[in-house]
Amino acid sequence: MTLSVAVANPHAAERAPRLMQVAALSKRYGEQHALADVSFDVRVGEVLGLIGPNGAGKTTLLEALAGLLPVDAGEVRWHHAPAPVRHRRNAMFYLPDGLRPWEEQFTWRVLAFFAAAHGQTQGNLAATIDAVGLAPVLDKRVLALSKGYGRRLMLALALLTPQPLLLMDEPFDGFDLRQTREVMALIRRVAAGGRTLVLAIHQLNDAERVCDRFVLLADGAVRGVGTLDELRIKTGLAAAGLEDLFLALT
Repeated sequence: MTLSVAVANPHAAERAPRLMQVAALSKRYGEQHALADVSFDVRVGEVLGLIGPNGAGKTTLLEALAGLLPVDAGEVRWHHAPAPVRHRRNAMFYLPDGLRPWEEQFTWRVLAFFAAAHGQTQGNLAATIDAVGLAPVLDKRVLALSKGYGRRLMLALALLTPQPLLLMDEPFDGFDLRQTREVMALIRRVAAGGRTLVLAIHQLNDAERVCDRFVLLADGAVRGVGTLDELRIKTGLAAAGLEDLFLALT
């Protein structure tokens, strides 16, 4: 992949129509609130960051949005209409953290199968392999891939899906600094092409570089939603970065 700098475009996100609305999602495990009245919206073509430390509720929220985890209360709406769980698989694709299926298969075979299953052309498959940088390991079995190449494979599979919304849990885990920037640049290109991405990220520096807007989570609750400028206005910290904003709001 060619190294380039990822640049978020929060002003475009502010003007974009709403793709999905999340209203008062709640999930309890006994007395513990995993999600507490979580509300925010997702806009067409943006990169939205779910930001918070481990245990903040990011993975739980992604699983709830994807319909994998039942919630106790709340609603998800798609283009302002109710989005029951059975309909969400056509709208969004969820890429969990640490997933590596089909370990005995060759990498090229997994990619070819996934592309065929989703009606992708050979040209689209080749372009995805090139974009993610998988060419050097196509003849390796999935179990033999390094952590970084394993993440690239899963990212490629997500990009081969047709759903307009991608949900990704810790998409930069397993990458070094240069690889992280390459993947950020790829994510920005995907968003520029009209696809929407929601990324759960615990590294605030990474989130600040790649995301248009942010949902700040702590203890299962939303503590702030907006662009960097909007969060700066809310906190009164005119020159603060995401790390200082998060600390101020949580």
